[in-house]
Amino acid sequence: SAAAFAPAQTGKATTALNVEWTEGTRALPFGSSPDTLDGSLPGDVGFDPIGFSTQPFASFNNPLYVEGDFMSDLQWLREAELAHGRIAQLAVVGFIWPGLFGTFPGREDLGGVDAYSELNPFKALETVPESAIYQIVAGMAWFEYQRVIRIREQGANRISGDIGIGYPGGWNPLNLNYSPEEYAEKQLQEIKHCRLAMIAAFGLICQATNSGTDVVSQLAPAFAAPEYAAKAGYFLPQGI
Repeated sequence: SAAAFAPAQTGKATTALNVEWTEGTRALPFGSSPDTLDGSLPGDVGFDPIGFSTQPFASFNNPLYVEGDFMSDLQWLREAELAHGRIAQLAVVGFIWPGLFGTFPGREDLGGVDAYSELNPFKALETVPESAIYQIVAGMAWFEYQRVIRIREQGANRISGDIGIGYPGGWNPLNLNYSPEEYAEKQLQEIKHCRLAMIAAFGLICQATNSGTDVVSQLAPAFAAPEYAAKAGYFLPQGI
């Protein structure tokens, strides 16, 4: 049953006025964390220096919100974290894959044979056919639509991040069958990958914007010794 995988509902109101802060977190050796981070979610290590988890985000400007039958504020934030993290994971692959394994072949009647040969993702937006951009937008919209449907259907029993693929009761082409303990471990692995990917995507975006080229082609020069370092050997005694 999917209910076995659903998070427990605490019923605690999440407002900044009734939150207590505890000194010390598992994330950092200093600072404090709000008691809204009670460890009930996978990957919760008490890191919330700004206090996002103390605010009523679930009901804020949210047309999906149904009072008494909706996720808690903390689960709503986890929903957003997973959505952004999954997109970031795809983005990281998109930044790295073309430079390592090549790009799709183009067609003369659809932007030209070199339409997909641009390795810088930002420049590629100007070279690929518009239909390719529409396909990406349509795919994202479909997944988001599936997520919205399940948010409405599951209500307070929502499993954060469920888009109907691989989750209990959803489409399971790989026949995944985890126990609640194994499932919790997979959730922890996913949220860790999501957080790492969001940091990585930010770095890749900054690097691609600053350099104007793809990331992979910059790896070799990054590990090469600069010219002044190579020449330094001429001024050192033999054997040093």
